[in-house]
Amino acid sequence: MKGIILAGGKGTRLHPLTRHTNKHLLPVGREPMIYNPVKNLVACGVDEILVVTSSLHMGEIVACLGSGAEFGADFTYKVQEEARGIADALRLGRRFAGDEPVFVLLGDNIFERPLTHFVENFRSAQGERGARVMLVKVGNPSAFGVAALDERKVVEIQEKPENPKSDYAVVGAYLYDDRVWGIIDGLSPSSRGEYEITDVNNAYIARGELEYDFVQGIWMDTGTFESYHRANQMLFERDASSIES
Repeated sequence: MKGIILAGGKGTRLHPLTRHTNKHLLPVGREPMIYNPVKNLVACGVDEILVVTSSLHMGEIVACLGSGAEFGADFTYKVQEEARGIADALRLGRRFAGDEPVFVLLGDNIFERPLTHFVENFRSAQGERGARVMLVKVGNPSAFGVAALDERKVVEIQEKPENPKSDYAVVGAYLYDDRVWGIIDGLSPSSRGEYEITDVNNAYIARGELEYDFVQGIWMDTGTFESYHRANQMLFERDASSIES
């Protein structure tokens, strides 16, 4: 299994903090934000990691993370020339992953605990076939992509629905088998002009192959000032590490 961290985007919701700095390098607690997904992957036994970011900030990202030796990992880097959506950024991982499954984390999603159960269930319950997403119960589901569920599978994902069918949001952690590349190749841009990760997940739903787990511990998307502040509060209450070992 290969790991992919998506750390591009302009971080406009965090301006002016991100005017000259990639948001994934902003401190959360005592460490740069991007340390959380890196340490999460390594804790899950995934040590070959591709980091995808923009050309504007590639130098800063490489200077921060280096070769990966500090984390017990081996890093590869790719540039997303233009921000055209999560699925488009993921597309850059095709040659890196080869025929192995991929564990994809969004660089601005902070998890208190490693997602080891997520990987273990993908291997034991699915034999590393199909796809798996991570869900968390939220108080304002209309602000998220929301999953309608049966006992094992996601049966539908609604994007920011007015009348959500559940209060479980899809967070920025995804597991895909090697058929994901063909799915991405068949995507068309959305009304936003982007290649959407929800469309990838819906393709697996259509095959009856999208299963799920729930977040254990605290999860935060640090894309807004409010959530960024809460993430800092949470991690300053912990020890120096951004994720439990």
